[in-house]
Amino acid sequence: MVKTKPGMGDDYIKGLAKTYKAAMEEEKKLNLVVSYKILLGESSNEADYNMLLMIEYKNMAAFDGLRDKLDPIAQKVLGSEDERRQAAVKRTEIREILGSKVMREITLK
Repeated sequence: MVKTKPGMGDDYIKGLAKTYKAAMEEEKKLNLVVSYKILLGESSNEADYNMLLMIEYKNMAAFDGLRDKLDPIAQKVLGSEDERRQAAVKRTEIREILGSKVMREITLK
């Protein structure tokens, strides 16, 4: 759940198009994720998010050892750990992470 700072939404989306999309497509190619989506809307109040980044995994077992599988992708797409840290600091200028959740889809019978 992301809240972009005033006037910075387009800049954040451009960044997502460059790095987030590349990482997600690589993860899909390696069958680490099923799908991903970015939802954009208006905040309902000052404390609300305006962007939701969603990642669908096959099951909860997909989280086992996930960090070890994602690190090479991050290295390839985002650069060294130092470069990633610098980019993360820069992103704080245009957005705020309000939280994250792991949720499961349920099917009613």
